[in-house]
Amino acid sequence: MQVIILGSGSPLPDPDRAGPSTLVRTPVGDLLFDCGRGVLMRAAAAGSGAGAFRAVFLTHLHSDHITDLNDIVTMRWAMSFQPNPLPLFGPVGTEALMRATEVMLEPDIGYRLAHHDDLQWRPSSTVTEVEQGVVFDEVGVRITVAPTDHSPVRPTLGFRIDAEDQSVVIAGDTVPCQGLEELCAGVDVLVHTVVRRDLIEQIGLPRLSDVIDYHSSVGGAARTAARNGVGTLVLTHLVPAPAPGTEQEWLDQAGAHFDGEVVLATDLLTIDVAR
Repeated sequence: MQVIILGSGSPLPDPDRAGPSTLVRTPVGDLLFDCGRGVLMRAAAAGSGAGAFRAVFLTHLHSDHITDLNDIVTMRWAMSFQPNPLPLFGPVGTEALMRATEVMLEPDIGYRLAHHDDLQWRPSSTVTEVEQGVVFDEVGVRITVAPTDHSPVRPTLGFRIDAEDQSVVIAGDTVPCQGLEELCAGVDVLVHTVVRRDLIEQIGLPRLSDVIDYHSSVGGAARTAARNGVGTLVLTHLVPAPAPGTEQEWLDQAGAHFDGEVVLATDLLTIDVAR
């Protein structure tokens, strides 16, 4: 397998970091986890795209993780030459999200149907709302989901992808919790959202400080990795985005609790998963 960080950013717009999104390349195709702003631009740079996604998985329905779902729906439909339903997996509420997205896109759908004679079908999807357990099992690729803790955002999910003897966990937004522990046992690569508590407290803005209690700190993610024998910890969804020259501070904070490999995500960072 291969992990490609399409977007390493957060809700805060950043010229160098697209919104949260991770592509996992597997024997059954490209699996997309979350679809923050700019996802299809980064997917194009990685040689993928809306029509190529074998499935899309949502960790939760916070706006920064679903901003460009509408772009995926439109481009998969408009750039396919036959019906190509989008397989979408996510927490309870995903079905309503998809139906609302289609309603929002209705004017555009009408314009394109009226203009393109060879486009004789509407965009479509197969939505599977998931909570826990194995949710995908195809040709040796198995995806397991467990609930995480991003309260008061509920429900939120983490995903584990296993293919042959390789494994990846997409933690999503969460604090350390039992569901994440269950997914992470012995995993090769853990992609974990993190915030810098020390920097946020120095900034002192109440609305920014609010993110501390429902995101893991760098140390918290590192301790989760250490407890579960993780091979490589990837820090992403970085709040605040690292200032140039401060990247080592993030690595040092993680290294104080975890002696495995730690990687600070940047857009299009690519990791080959290997035992």
